[in-house]
Amino acid sequence: MTQLKEGDKAPNFKGKDQNGNKVSLSDYKGKRVILYFYPKDDTPGCTAQACNLRDHYPELTKKGYIVIGVSIDDEKKHQKFITKYNLPFTLLADDDKTIVTQYGVFGPKKFMGKEYEGTHRTTFLIDEKGKIAKIITKPDTKNHTEEILALWEQ
Repeated sequence: MTQLKEGDKAPNFKGKDQNGNKVSLSDYKGKRVILYFYPKDDTPGCTAQACNLRDHYPELTKKGYIVIGVSIDDEKKHQKFITKYNLPFTLLADDDKTIVTQYGVFGPKKFMGKEYEGTHRTTFLIDEKGKIAKIITKPDTKNHTEEILALWEQ
């Protein structure tokens, strides 16, 4: 769905985290960023994905990766999600849909024959220079870290 391609400069998002702190991609210049978009806090697939990243977080940070999740849920929902599952990484509240639009991951979806607008689960691996190294368009929620490491460390 996204028009972005590997090798493109990643859009410099600006948003607020679960605590209302301002966060932008430029804050992480010189770092490798795992920017993952997910539909909704505390749903089965989104929880599996977040918990997989949580369970492998020490390994990811040891390799120098920054993990940032983005959904259109608000700060309060993110706080509850983080507390409930002890998530150690930042979640951005994109309730005005600015970041999902910048990255081209918000649009028509189908579920059980019903069409609606929503966030397409997508992960962008952004290198130290702010370029998109890899895009995972249909992440395996239960094995997402393994997917990321396999792609990024080829």
